[in-house]
Parts: sequence; structure tokens; C-alpha cells
Amino acid sequence: MTIRLRIPRNKSSNPGAKGLSHDPVLRAAALIFVLVAASFTVLFSYYYVKYDRIIENRFRTPVFGNAAKIYAIPETVHSGEAIDAKEIASELRHAGYSENGDSKLGTFKPLNNGIEITPGPESYHSPDPARIQIENGRVTSITSKGNELSAYELEPQLVTALFDAEQRSKRELVKYNDIPPVMMEAVLAIEDRRFFEHGGVNFFRTAEAVWEDVLRQKKAQGGSTITQQLARGFFLSPEKSIRRKLTEMLIAEEMEQKFSKQQIFDFYANWVDLGQRGSFAISGFAEACHAYFNKDLKDITLPEAALLAGLIQRPSYLSPYRHPERALERRNMVLDAMVETHAITRAQAEKAKATPLKLAPPNVEASDAPYFVDMVRDTLINKFSEHDLNDQSYRIYTTLDPSLQRAAAQAVDDGIRLVDEEVKRLRTKRVKVGKKYETKVAPGPQAQVALVALDPHTGAVVALVGGRDYGWSQLNHALSRRPTGSIFKPFVYAAAMNTAVDGSQTVITPASTVTDAPTTFAYGDQIYEPRNYKEEYHGDVTLRYALAMSLNNATVKVAEEVGYDKVASLAKLAGIASVKPTPAMALGSYDATPLDMAGAYTTFANNGIRLSPILVNSVRNAKGDVLANYSTDQRQVLDPRIAYVMTDMMEGVINNGLGFSAVRARGFTPPAAGKTGTSHDGWFAGYTSNLLCIVWVGFDDYSDLRLSGAQTAAPIWTAFMKKAAALPQYADMHEFTQPSGVVDVQLDKATNRLATPMCPDDYVSAFVTGTEPRDTCDQSSGVAGFFQRIFKGGESALPPPQQASQNDANSQDTKKKKGFFGKLAGIFKDEKSSNQTGKPAKNGQDPNPTPQ
Repeated sequence: MTIRLRIPRNKSSNPGAKGLSHDPVLRAAALIFVLVAASFTVLFSYYYVKYDRIIENRFRTPVFGNAAKIYAIPETVHSGEAIDAKEIASELRHAGYSENGDSKLGTFKPLNNGIEITPGPESYHSPDPARIQIENGRVTSITSKGNELSAYELEPQLVTALFDAEQRSKRELVKYNDIPPVMMEAVLAIEDRRFFEHGGVNFFRTAEAVWEDVLRQKKAQGGSTITQQLARGFFLSPEKSIRRKLTEMLIAEEMEQKFSKQQIFDFYANWVDLGQRGSFAISGFAEACHAYFNKDLKDITLPEAALLAGLIQRPSYLSPYRHPERALERRNMVLDAMVETHAITRAQAEKAKATPLKLAPPNVEASDAPYFVDMVRDTLINKFSEHDLNDQSYRIYTTLDPSLQRAAAQAVDDGIRLVDEEVKRLRTKRVKVGKKYETKVAPGPQAQVALVALDPHTGAVVALVGGRDYGWSQLNHALSRRPTGSIFKPFVYAAAMNTAVDGSQTVITPASTVTDAPTTFAYGDQIYEPRNYKEEYHGDVTLRYALAMSLNNATVKVAEEVGYDKVASLAKLAGIASVKPTPAMALGSYDATPLDMAGAYTTFANNGIRLSPILVNSVRNAKGDVLANYSTDQRQVLDPRIAYVMTDMMEGVINNGLGFSAVRARGFTPPAAGKTGTSHDGWFAGYTSNLLCIVWVGFDDYSDLRLSGAQTAAPIWTAFMKKAAALPQYADMHEFTQPSGVVDVQLDKATNRLATPMCPDDYVSAFVTGTEPRDTCDQSSGVAGFFQRIFKGGESALPPPQQASQNDANSQDTKKKKGFFGKLAGIFKDEKSSNQTGKPAKNGQDPNPTPQ
């Protein structure tokens, strides 16, 4: 029997299987999926490898370049100075010294009655220790290795870092372990709460941001983690696109694989943009702490940390200087966020919210001295490459005095506002509009300013302001060439005084007379016709009086008599290179910079020796080894006797001439010499025994300021010098030292002969010994002398001091001549205020001051 078995064919139980395997649409879809997946894998791998290499290259070298550091001139502690040990310790600590011995710059040790200082191997000074004894708040002694010292220099203070010339940013580097916890907690609370948990991208926050940005069409959500912010800042542009966002996420994930969280936060703390200071970007928390609070990051408080953390979102929009209410609101938001993350308690947050904004003064000139730093940089790149300066962290020790720089910045800031008011007043007019009159202010440029202060005996530039606002204009007006106006006139009179020592046949002295009258001067085939202000002339006047009252015609006549070539030669020796031997030269028609004029005036202030201004004392490497030292160039321009006679004549400008209203009337009393100047601009040049300062005010477009130097530059000079005199290191503004070979004599104001008890109305003037007047005022007694005093005396007599409203230099008001009966009455009137026969004090205003 045969049995047949039928084995059925295997068929799918799924009736649609046949359709699936043969459906072309599904097969195409599967193929597309495979291709897309493969393409994505290839594309992802390409970009992963690409950005991996970019990240490797970016972080192969130091992430942030080093920067050369610029230091101020060392502060000096003098024996007998009023200062306590805490102040000295604070200065040393701020300079980088430590109390526990872990600083290579140096250490200090507080004592019961003073402080012991030990400079380290990287100090600016030699390693010799010093002990400063202090009792009752005053230094009683300073000793070093058993030797008694009269003074001791502390470690120079850091002014700023040399900026990146291309990016114009400033950054102070800080390490992760040096970031205060309160700063980190504030940042994480507001920027990235899950920073230590995510792998570079917070997908929950990203999804929330997408929901707000796309579905609700709001643009307020960021969603970027700290790592993503770094990725964007280091490698991408700020454009908003899906492609950029995906790339940012990819780079963030790669960075998380390469670096620890501590390293990433370290990068972030030094990179983050926190606003603008002047024309510089503020980068990193440490730099921002200095910029906004003028303190080290380690000393930051809770409200301050919250403010900085809040600025990260929109530094310009939230600027505490321009928008304090926005900054305050954002700070308080950060404090609330810190409560939510349990970084602080609610009580701490409320206390911090009650704290007002306490910011450093916004005047960048006062702290960073940016125009000065620009000049330092320009000085150094002639000898060192910028790459070496920054990458090798050179230390640049400058001549800048921080306290004097603050005084200069404040004086300029206050003074230029007063100039603005005067300019506005001049531009304000009543104009007829229809049937009514309206007050309108004509448009015009804003006045600019420059101030240069230097030590007249070393040439060191101790303070410099090159403009009214560095953030607005980086043009350094201390280096801008402008017509010097009447501050050039002392060089004319110096050439005249020089006849006393150069063998000239005719010797000219301060008591020599010159005619001040309208005159036409011929030079070659050209004619020059200077004019006095308001066309007022004084007849025969002494040279001392002509300088004090800045008489134009008299000054040109003096230059003509001496020789234009001699005046030009003297000016060029003093550093005013542009002058040419013409009549116009005498009135300051040729250009020079404020820095040039500061150097030129050292000729008068430094016993006839001209010193070139310097800004840098020394350049050293990171270990403190000297790479280059700098010193001033010296040149003997005048005999010391002539320099002193000129100083004495310029004291007359301030005590009794056109400088009186701008200097003495404003309360500056120490002995000082100077000269006002007016061209299209306003100038003032002046000095004391220990400080020289030049101030310029004018418009960038060379238009006429229509204000005198006495109205614009001199008040700034006076304000600065008053602040300087209040500082311990400049308080000793004593009488100018008179060299041998100079004699002070008392002269009768009416005759300019030697005064006697018969002629008590006198003044004091300095002469080179042997050139002083020999005749006495009473030698012209009798009838002839009587009529001489009536008809001649008035021409050389000196009028009262000019009032504050008086113009200076090329724009003076002067006293009208007396008539016959006025002169006659003047002889017989009771002159009770002029009965002194001794030499008047030179350090201030006479009891009855008169221009000289």
C-alpha cells in the first residue's frame, strides 16, 4: 500500500507581505532612508572631524594671550610723612606683595610700631629689606641694613595691561580656583543651572527655547548653555540660524569630551563679554571687577557678583552707568535665581537687593590713562615687537603718577564742562521767527582739551589727558600740532634777556622800555601789522609789563630789536621745531604740540636746561630682569641766570598780570610762573618749583574758539595745580631757587628806577647782576623830576590787576592812560596801601597787587 504525503508550500501568514516586498513606493522609501542615514553619518562624521581639528588647533596654544603690564611710578614714603602702617600694607598688597611670603614680588610684615618690607626676586627694587617706624600716625624713621634713609619707594602699582591693538580689548586672567564661589553661583543660577550635569547641551532648555521662539514666535529665549556660549564665541558668528545652532551644539558636545567642567568654566570666566570701558571691551570677570568696582575679583561681594552675572545677557543694554535702573532690576533677578538654586537664603537676597549700586567713577582717564598708554605703546613698538611685549608678559615701568592722573582727569572733566557752557552762550542768539523772537543755539563742534604735566627736573610725564572722552575720540590732542599763541612770547623775551650774557652791545633787561603803538613791520617783501585787543596801546612800557599784559605790538618790536633769527634759534633749541624767523613768530603763529611746549618750558623751570619728556623708565621681563632703561635727553638752552629772570617775569604774569584772574583769584597761592595764550585756541603754560603743566583747549576743525586762554585753559590748569598741591608728594611748592649772579631790586613804579623811601610805590624785579638800574627815583627830584613824573611816569606805571572777565594774550583789556590832572592828583594822593619798602612775597598776591 502506497501512502502519499503532500507537503504544502510555505506561505506567509501575512497577506500583505507579498505587497510589501513588491511595493515600489515602500522599497523607494526604505532606500531613501538608508541613503539619508548614510549621508547623515558621513556628514556628521565630516563635521565632527572638522570641528575636532579646529578645537585642537584653537586650544593647542594658550587660549588667551598674555599681556604686557604697565606700572605707575613708585609711591615714595618720606620720613616725617603722615601715614600709618595699614595704608602702606594696603599699597603693598595692591601691588602684589603678600603677608605670608608666597609672592615673588615681595612680602611685608606688620609691626607694633611700623612695618617691615622685603622686596622679592621679581620686584622693581633691589632685594634690600627696609623697616619703617611709625608713631602717632607719622613716619619717625626709615632704615635699611642699618642705614638711615630719608625716603623709601614702595612697589609700583599696576595701571593696566597693554591692550590688544586689533581687538581693543582688556582682560585680566584668572584661574578656576581663584574665582570666588559667590561669583560662580551667581553665573550658574542665571545662565546654566545644570552646568555640572549636562554634556554640553541642555536639551530640556533647548526644547523650551524652541517652543517659545518658533511655536509662540517669541525671541526672548536663549537656551544656550555656558559651553554653547563658549562654542559660539570661539568658533562661530553671532548670526541666528538653525545651521549655526546645530553646529554650536556639536562643538559644545565635543568640548565637553575634551575638557573638564572646571576648565570650561575657567575659559568662560576669562572670555565672557561684560561691556565697554572707553573704547575697550571688558573681557572676563576679573577685568570687569576692576572696571566696575575698582577692586580685585577675590574681594567681590554678593550684590556685585549678581550685577556682573546679570550683565552677561546684554552688557550694553544693561550698562549700570547708562541704564542703572535696568542693571538694578537684572541684578535683583539674579539674586532671586540664586535663592531658587539654594545658593543663598531669601534673607541674604533681600539684604543684597537693598544695597545701592556702588560703581567706580566712569572716568576712564582717571584710572586707565588711555592716551598715556597709547603713547607708551607707540614708544615701545619702535624697539620691541608687540608680540614679544604681550606674549612674554613684559613689565613696563612708566612715569605716570596715579594720584596726579586722577587729579588731571577730574580737572579736565570739570573744566571742559565750563567751556561747553561758555561756547553755548556764544552760540545762543535771539532770532526773529515770524512776529516772535526765539532763542536758538547755533550748531558747532565740541571743544577738545589736552593736559600734560611733568616733573620739570626729570622730564617725567606724570599725568596726561589727551581729550575729553577717549571712548568718543582716540585722537591724542597732547600730540596735535596747533598755533601756540602767546605762550610762545616768553621765548621772545628770553632772547632779549640773553643779551645780558651773550656779549651783545645793547643789553636789554626787564626794566628796559619798548614802545607799544600801532606799527607796520617789514620782513623781506612782506608786511606784518599786528594789533592789540580793542586797538588799545600803552606807549612806552617796560618789557616786564609788556609780558605781564601780553602786548602784541611791543612783543613784535622786542623780537625785531633782538633779531628774529636769534628768537627762532632759541625756540628751536628749546624744542619748538616749526618756528621761522618772521614777525608773526613772536605772537606764536607757528605750530607745536602741548607735549612740545611742556618740554620747551622746562628750559625756564630747570635752570636753563631743556629736558625731553619721557614716559617710560624701564622695561623688564616677567622675572624682573632689566631689558631696557630710559632717560631724558638734556640740552643747555639758557644761562641759569636768564632762566631765573624769565621765571621772575612770568611770576609777574600770574601775580599781577593777565594770569591773576585765572590763577590767584581762583585760590591758587603757591609760588608759580606762567603765561596765558590765545590764538584760535586757548592755552596756559605754567609751573611751580616741582611741577610743570600745559593745558590746551580748542576745536578739532581749527575754527575760532572765541574765548581766551584765561577763560578756558587757565581755570583747568589752576584746578589741577590746586589738587596737586593737596597731595603729599607735591605739597612742597616752595619759592624758586635763585642762582648766583642774580639780584632782586626794588624799583619805583613811576620811573622804573631804584626805589627809595621817597618813592614807596615800588615792585621787585630780578636782574642779572650788573645789569640792574643804577639811578634812584629821587635823582630826578626838583622841578624837572616833578614834571617828569607828571608827563612820563604814567607811561610805565603799572595798572591794577586784571579782573576775571579780562581777556588774555592776543585779546586783552588794558587800563586807559590818565589825563594830565589825573597824573597830577596821583602824585599828591595818600598812597596808604603802598607804604612797604621791603621785598613783596613772591608766593602769592601782594596786599595791593599790580600787574608787572
